[in-house]
Amino acid sequence: MAVYFSIFLVVITALTGIVWLADKFFLAPQRRMNLVDAQSQCSSELTEEAKTKITQPSAVVDTSVQIFPVIAFVLILRSFLYEPFQIPSGSMMPTLLDGDFILVNKFNYGLRDPVVRNKFFEIGLPERGDVVVFKYPEDPQIDYIKRVIGLPGDRVIYRNKVLHIKVACQESDKKCPEFEPVVQNLINNDEYRDGRYQLTRYSSTLSDRTHDLLVNNQTLSRTTHYYKQPGTEPDEFVVPQGHYFVMGDNRDNSLDGRFWGFVPEENLVGEAVFIWMSFDFDRSQDSWLPHWIPTDVRFKRLGGIN
Repeated sequence: MAVYFSIFLVVITALTGIVWLADKFFLAPQRRMNLVDAQSQCSSELTEEAKTKITQPSAVVDTSVQIFPVIAFVLILRSFLYEPFQIPSGSMMPTLLDGDFILVNKFNYGLRDPVVRNKFFEIGLPERGDVVVFKYPEDPQIDYIKRVIGLPGDRVIYRNKVLHIKVACQESDKKCPEFEPVVQNLINNDEYRDGRYQLTRYSSTLSDRTHDLLVNNQTLSRTTHYYKQPGTEPDEFVVPQGHYFVMGDNRDNSLDGRFWGFVPEENLVGEAVFIWMSFDFDRSQDSWLPHWIPTDVRFKRLGGIN
């Protein structure tokens, strides 16, 4: 849907832009010339009504001239600066909740054209710990949001509900890094639930970026369903060049890179940076309100995303 909207926005901007240019450099001067000709053929001053009728553009031209600047601004803002998204699931709890509306920074990772999405200006690349929106590799029509765990060249192990990362060796390293566990500090285990299971909330840090995550310690890891990568253990992932390994913060309720592999760099949309609105949709089963009507606004959630 987002792709079709981008195409629609580009087409409308192009059409209204052509009309705007035609009016500015041809149609409007032609109308002014018509007014001069009409006035020269009359012995008395034309009435204001007559002048307006001669110089007034057609409805199509007038509408295009009025909306072109607005449409062009929206296209530039949405394509190259910031784009709004809604969080539709709980895979990024507790960082993001169902009902959160976020802004995605689209220039941090380079500028791309809004239709084909070819990068034409390099700015930067994701860092470990970034929350990113990307085109789902198995169906690019769908936007996913997850946290970057592994960068190109990294080796990642998710074993016994704990991450272990072996950072890619750089030419400047005198000794290549070894696997290091990502420390999880217990916060509580009575705040969130998944059905009948209590979820344990931890605090963790990736590349100096601290965030919270949820783990269901009462279930086993679904290792048999993990993405199969030749030459690695079932719970080990080697990130190819030009790709990223991502996971949801709600570890046991997230369809992420553990199950389908890696995100190509060209699939990246941008970095989620801000929650600008958050609605609560919780209601009792006997409520007469439609499910899409919010029951509350979670003002405390508004702000930056860790």
